[in-house]
Amino acid sequence: MKKKANLSNATKTTIKHNFLGYLYLLPTLIITLVFVVYPLIMSFRMGFYEKYNYYTEVGTGFGLSTFKFVLNDPSFQKALMNTFLIVIVAVPVSMIIALAIALLLNAGIKASKVFQAIYFLPYVTSVIAIGIVWSWLFHSDFGYINQFLGLFGVEPIQWLNDPKMAIWALIIFNIWSGLAFKIVIFLSGLQNIDPQYYKAAQIDGTPKWKVFSRITLPLLSPTVFFLTITSIIGSFKVYNEVFALFGGKPGPANSCMTVVYYIYDMFYGSSQVHKAAAASIILFVIILIITGIQMVLSKKLVHYK
Repeated sequence: MKKKANLSNATKTTIKHNFLGYLYLLPTLIITLVFVVYPLIMSFRMGFYEKYNYYTEVGTGFGLSTFKFVLNDPSFQKALMNTFLIVIVAVPVSMIIALAIALLLNAGIKASKVFQAIYFLPYVTSVIAIGIVWSWLFHSDFGYINQFLGLFGVEPIQWLNDPKMAIWALIIFNIWSGLAFKIVIFLSGLQNIDPQYYKAAQIDGTPKWKVFSRITLPLLSPTVFFLTITSIIGSFKVYNEVFALFGGKPGPANSCMTVVYYIYDMFYGSSQVHKAAAASIILFVIILIITGIQMVLSKKLVHYK
């Protein structure tokens, strides 16, 4: 009887603790349901209608015709091509630069704390403000970038006015704006590697490149994996950089149209909410597939301690 009474008390205590736990989570759950889950469900619903009234929430013609229209829309195809170009170029370049800077900072150079603060400063600064600065840097007549290239005999480049060059200006800006976060995360990962590995390699006289490839890189692989996923997702969502660099427009002759800008333009510019929703679903599926592939590859390439 005493044993049963003890079990009953333990069960009551567990229920009480669980109830308190759910009570603490309740505000977050409500916010998530209202601002994340509900809009997500509504977006999926809207995307399957041929026509949709946003105010009455009534749609007609349920099917896949809106997806067909979006996929055949030249603007969306251009946006998709630009977005993939940003992902393919900006993500690896920014990762390599960030890792190189993090390795320098971790090597114990003088005033490394000051450099850490300087490198992290762009992360806490408004993208719009930084975009205005970069639009001046890219200025064809007075920009510092053209003045610097002029020292090597390069003719002034119409970074923001030439449709062929505008996308590269956007990619350079995207690389720079993502560096701060990556440097901090890489630095954190490097500082978590046990120094005993390096001491053992030093005693063995292992060359530095071998230390990097056999010790640093494998032990840093979880950090690389995390940054790769977040960077790819972030690059697929490029919008602020376009807005800031080109004054709210998608570049000259829409040359810098990205998928998220297309969604924004369809929703607010053309009031075609169902087409914006269909484009959002397509972007969601693309990111889901790529993340899934990364998760599979991570099982072979990522080394956890």
